[in-house]
Amino acid sequence: MKITILLIGKTEKDYLKKELDLFENRLKHYIPVEVNIIPAIKSSKNLSIKMHKLAEAELILKQIKPDDHVILLDEKGKQYSSEEFASFIQGRLNTGIENLLFVIGGPFGFHEKIYEKANSVISLSKMTFSHQMIRLLFIEQLYRAFTILRNEKYHH
Repeated sequence: MKITILLIGKTEKDYLKKELDLFENRLKHYIPVEVNIIPAIKSSKNLSIKMHKLAEAELILKQIKPDDHVILLDEKGKQYSSEEFASFIQGRLNTGIENLLFVIGGPFGFHEKIYEKANSVISLSKMTFSHQMIRLLFIEQLYRAFTILRNEKYHH
């Protein structure tokens, strides 16, 4: 199995890039990981939120392969403790899925077309975070999940 993390727009802050790289490299010790960036929509100021989400959806859909197991990070999703998330990941590992595709959308969330493609929707918190910050929070939790599965000390 491989994990792909799909992001809308590049990570803007250098401190976030540095930490994202750190956890991506740590995660690669457990599983192949690929981070793909879809360029942000240009001239988005001229689009309504609905049209912006539709334009992003078209770009996301081009990245989804038929065999991908698609998991959206969204405020409407199911919340897990770190241990529960580790179990969630283990469950996916046990199924023989080729690619676990996590999608972190843009600032307006997802269009319905993307929800229709999703196998699961998860939320990291009831609180709202910027789509830039959630990238780091998520990849850290993904790394933490693998350390929990391996019974390593990082979690404590």
